[in-house]
Amino acid sequence: MASTTALNQQYKRFDQVEKAHAYRLAEDDSDQFDENYQIATLDLGDYIHGDAATKARFAEAFATALKEIGFAVLVGHGVDPALYDEMHDGVIDLFTATALADRMRFRAARHGSVSQGYFPIEQTSEIHPDLVEGWVWCRRAFDIPQTNNVAPDPAPYWPRPQDEPLFRRLVEAHEPLFKPIMQAILQGLGCDPHCYDAKLTTTNFGMRLNYYPPMSADQDQSGAGRLLGHEDVDLFTMLPASRVDGLQVWNHRSGKWVRLHPPAGSIIINSGDYLQRITNDIIPSTTHRVGKPVDGSHRGEPRVSFPIAVYVWEDELLEVLPGLGEPKYPPIKTIQFHTRSTSKFYGEDYAVDGD
Repeated sequence: MASTTALNQQYKRFDQVEKAHAYRLAEDDSDQFDENYQIATLDLGDYIHGDAATKARFAEAFATALKEIGFAVLVGHGVDPALYDEMHDGVIDLFTATALADRMRFRAARHGSVSQGYFPIEQTSEIHPDLVEGWVWCRRAFDIPQTNNVAPDPAPYWPRPQDEPLFRRLVEAHEPLFKPIMQAILQGLGCDPHCYDAKLTTTNFGMRLNYYPPMSADQDQSGAGRLLGHEDVDLFTMLPASRVDGLQVWNHRSGKWVRLHPPAGSIIINSGDYLQRITNDIIPSTTHRVGKPVDGSHRGEPRVSFPIAVYVWEDELLEVLPGLGEPKYPPIKTIQFHTRSTSKFYGEDYAVDGD
């Protein structure tokens, strides 16, 4: 495992899209922050319910935000914020009421492209001692409609029978937003807004539960981060705003970090490697991390988050969209792209070929 002073460029050989900037994986005293930069907050209801002109304005603003920093904050999405409160409590209960021995029975392993299961604290990846526990479930773990010849098989994935119905509610609330979000991105880029509709019909995703326990004094002084700087390997990630601050975003234009303070009940959207690849680098897969909140609450309060990463199935091709310039990247099968990228987190033998 690398030290807390490791730089991202030490792992450049794994990247499947261009990432030229250099940064420390963990937060450092030398980091610079832009306290004045505001990540755009947009009303998704304008796109879902608006007329043609309103949709076009939203799409342009959304794509502009993603091109500039790879992040936007959505309100007006229609998801009941009470669900997020239930999820928050459910995540804490899962990690604190399930014995470690029971959690370890579900140690993460690759299912298709995605490493699915439980990640112990300081073992989220092989390159950094993150101070977070995680749990990932993909589509095949839920009792919801399935495609791609994948049958639902919830039983092997859940430590307690009551967990699947609880966390399924988040999936069922967010999945109807997959297509409108992607359609708005594509429209804002001048592409056919429906060209990914088929790929996103009962597509794969990764729902990740993150539990950041309060940090001890030793951990606080160790230099370890709550979650290392990284880019997501997906089209985009949907992240309901956490109750506890800490999310930091790299602004590739200024070379400074931006602290997010999204409104309660909002959904943060960030672009991933899939999207950078198919948009020919027009939309960056933006670096982000979870650091210590400035109020010091990390020493006495847990932090919870529950992002959903939106993927396409392993046998789909990722190729540069028409109209976005001479392609910088050749078409590649998703399983090859995904596992090559994430082998920097899970080890060299994680990568598989595209056959």
